[in-house]
Amino acid sequence: MSIILEKINKEILRWPYVTAKQHRFGGIEFLLNKREMGHIHGDRLADLPFPKKTRDELVNSGRASPHHVMPQSGWVSYWIEKGDEDVATVIGLFRLRYEQLKPKSLTKQEEGPEQGDSSFR
Repeated sequence: MSIILEKINKEILRWPYVTAKQHRFGGIEFLLNKREMGHIHGDRLADLPFPKKTRDELVNSGRASPHHVMPQSGWVSYWIEKGDEDVATVIGLFRLRYEQLKPKSLTKQEEGPEQGDSSFR
């Protein structure tokens, strides 16, 4: 595993309920509760699915490119060309997808008890 992929892999697998497995087209696929968050082909390309609106925002802002095979879909591609400089960007894209997919109950657990909730005192 390359240093770039190792750094990305290490960070993403720290997030609750995220797992990784071999992707059917090569590379590593990251899943949140068995739903694909996206995948990375070696240390050169990350592909992530988003709702079309989010995809359009990412492409229009230059944060990602239309998917290299299915450019009209909700998928985006991010070409890793600058090595370590791209690690934070790739992790940021995966974090955005993670936030979209994670269950609301997980969000509540991360926030902790609400003010005035005596059951946690």
